[in-house]
Amino acid sequence: MASVTPNEEERLVDLAKVPAEPPAPRQWSKAGKSVAIVSLVAAAFFAAALLFGLFHQHAVRAGLAADARDQARTPVSVTHPQLNSSQLSVTFPANIQAYIETPIYARTNGYIKRWLVDIGGRVERGQLLAEIETPELDQQLRQAEAAQAQAQANLDLARSTAARYQDLLKTDSVSKQDTDQAISTLHALEANLRAATANVDQLKELQAFEKVTAPFAGTITARYIDTGALIASGTNTILFRLADTSTLRVYANVPEADSKDIAPGVSVDLETPEVHGNKFSGQVVRTAGAIDPASRTLLTEIRVPNPKLALVPGQFGEVTFHLHNSKPTLIIPASTVLFRAQGTQVALVQNNGSVHIQNIQIGRDFGNSVEVLSGLTPDDSVIENPSDSITDGTLVSVQQPRAQ
Repeated sequence: MASVTPNEEERLVDLAKVPAEPPAPRQWSKAGKSVAIVSLVAAAFFAAALLFGLFHQHAVRAGLAADARDQARTPVSVTHPQLNSSQLSVTFPANIQAYIETPIYARTNGYIKRWLVDIGGRVERGQLLAEIETPELDQQLRQAEAAQAQAQANLDLARSTAARYQDLLKTDSVSKQDTDQAISTLHALEANLRAATANVDQLKELQAFEKVTAPFAGTITARYIDTGALIASGTNTILFRLADTSTLRVYANVPEADSKDIAPGVSVDLETPEVHGNKFSGQVVRTAGAIDPASRTLLTEIRVPNPKLALVPGQFGEVTFHLHNSKPTLIIPASTVLFRAQGTQVALVQNNGSVHIQNIQIGRDFGNSVEVLSGLTPDDSVIENPSDSITDGTLVSVQQPRAQ
């Protein structure tokens, strides 16, 4: 081992006392820096690709789940309740009758001498329809006229006798008793003359019924007599049937649900199959004022002018009432209504796509649609043609209507 001199030893001791300097930082080369950057970029890309894959897989699974849920929903079509207009028209069957129709009877006994009008003939008020021969009545009239003349002659004699007695009484040529008796006889004969005159007038009135005339203008709808037929006064034998068809009475039975809007003055249109395409205007003139408990309808009378005689009594027709709906209601298709033990219902689609069964109160039935009095709003989505088995909570998907 080499020996250390004293000077070298002191120098080593001094070096040991001097504090050591920190090592110089490590210097990276350009190649090392490039490798580090590439590694970081690769790691970031790999992480991004991994996250994208995870998100894509989650989105695919969510889409498949949504498709599965949509396939599990029942497709339905919906409609919205429509506000009913203030002018409402309802149609009901009706019977057409003449405004006035009456049978014509004989008021005297006899035989038909002749008849002048047959069925379908138009007659005016007072027009001669037939003549009746009344030989017995004519004889009674002649007898009554003779009795009247006799009563008149007796009265003339009694009047002159009473006047003479009154003059003689002034000179006391006759008694007061005889004068009073003459005056009483005069009064009795005056009464007899009045009775005879009344009898003659009565027979003349009956004789006037030999001529059968029309009580009003109209159409002869039936003739029941012929020349030579024996006629008895009274209601046993009808001579003619006369109807005034220039104005018609139309009767309709309005259901109870619509009766509240029926009142005199409501306008009406009348149609008949025989006069197809033509409407005859009229108006309500009166109602029965009570609901028939058997049919639950209100008997309504309508007056329809018929100046051209296009309509005839006995026809069947349909009347359309133009009503003013004071309280607007909702209208839905009749195909949306469910009739169940719980009552009248409809199926509504809620915002979450589930079904809610709603109870409703219906009013008028318009055929293809019905009136809803309560239970719905115009914003409700009502399922069209719902299945009878549909229940609360059923999931559905609303189908968009096809473009026309």
